[in-house]
Amino acid sequence: MTGTSWVIRGARPLDAEPADITITDETITAIGDGVGQKGAQELDAAGLIALPGLVDLHTHLREPGREDAETIETGTLAAALGGFTAVHAMANTDPVADTAGVTEQIWRLGRAAGHCDVQPVGAVTVGLAGSRLAEFGAMAESAARVRVFSDDGRCVSDAVLMRRALEYVKAFGGVIAQHAQEPRLTEGAQMNEGAASGRLGLAGWPAVAEEAIIARDCLLAAHVGSALHICHVSTAGSVEIIRWAKSKGWRVTAEVTPHHLLLTDDLVASYDPVYKVNPPLRTAADVATLREGLADGTIDCVATDHAPHPVEAKETEWAVAAFGMTGLETALRVVQQAMVDTGLLGWAQVADRMSARPAAIGRLSGQGQPLAPGSPANLVLYDPAASSAVDPATHASRSRNSPFAGLTLPGQVVGTFLRGRATVLDGKPT
Repeated sequence: MTGTSWVIRGARPLDAEPADITITDETITAIGDGVGQKGAQELDAAGLIALPGLVDLHTHLREPGREDAETIETGTLAAALGGFTAVHAMANTDPVADTAGVTEQIWRLGRAAGHCDVQPVGAVTVGLAGSRLAEFGAMAESAARVRVFSDDGRCVSDAVLMRRALEYVKAFGGVIAQHAQEPRLTEGAQMNEGAASGRLGLAGWPAVAEEAIIARDCLLAAHVGSALHICHVSTAGSVEIIRWAKSKGWRVTAEVTPHHLLLTDDLVASYDPVYKVNPPLRTAADVATLREGLADGTIDCVATDHAPHPVEAKETEWAVAAFGMTGLETALRVVQQAMVDTGLLGWAQVADRMSARPAAIGRLSGQGQPLAPGSPANLVLYDPAASSAVDPATHASRSRNSPFAGLTLPGQVVGTFLRGRATVLDGKPT
């Protein structure tokens, strides 16, 4: 849609001094005091922070194949309500996004939905089976222009396959995003291995199962000279390994989820499967180190790992319940509580960790740009002074498995703009 102009009055870009932001068609054309444009729609944004549109590197939209849990329509609407203007859709669909045809289908459905940009992530191996590489070249050259490849949900545990994948993506500047989980060390695992798992009698998922794969893959990425991204980092040891790899100048990036920044494995004592996730919730010490790693830039970005499930997959006994949590509609609010209100990050750094860096890692040229004249008009208006209890029944996501249900969180996304078009106004879809 073109021909739409907006003047957003009195917003605070990155929490700086209030300014008026003029949007003409798809572009920010002016930022300053009293700027405007004849015939433009005006929006009173006094008291609101303006941030670049958020970018999620790690979203499960479930379509094709699991539309009972989520669709591209509902998932991208949830994303817009959370302040996101782009999401990366993980490959563990049915059929798996391991061909140009499936990735193009996801990309086209995202364009048709229109709530945010959908960038498909291609599978590393055919059918996520871990035995042979998928069609990287065809996916990269498709209309979807796939640049990130991941078997997320499963680890590429074969070192030779992982090396070949890293070598292959060098040809077109791609990146391999690894779900770091040594499978033999986590057989039957139900929660973090530690004092809590011992008390509760649940099979443990040891930190070393994550850390061993991260260490191996950092070394492989260095050997090959390729780009590695570590999904959903969850342990203190992982942060140290990534810090070491970065100190060497290796091309390693990493993400942390909102739930790993706020929640601990003590919650599993309720045996409520809403807290069952992979990697599992860890200890308070891990949470503290993850926050420090995000603050100092060792961890590059926040990614939701939004993992919707139908009610019957979660409201069952712990042992058979599905792993995963929703996260798109609460991500920015959790980051405010865990990182901003604790003094660890300012809003400019939030923009870096939730927009600029994930866009760069995901190779998205039109996203993650600063709020400045000439930039695409992708932005979110956020009220940090608001506060409310999380009610999953009100969420746009088709699934209700939010671990924050009933928790009072700060903040409220008031508006989201995708290339100058309002996708959310007054906290509601347009």
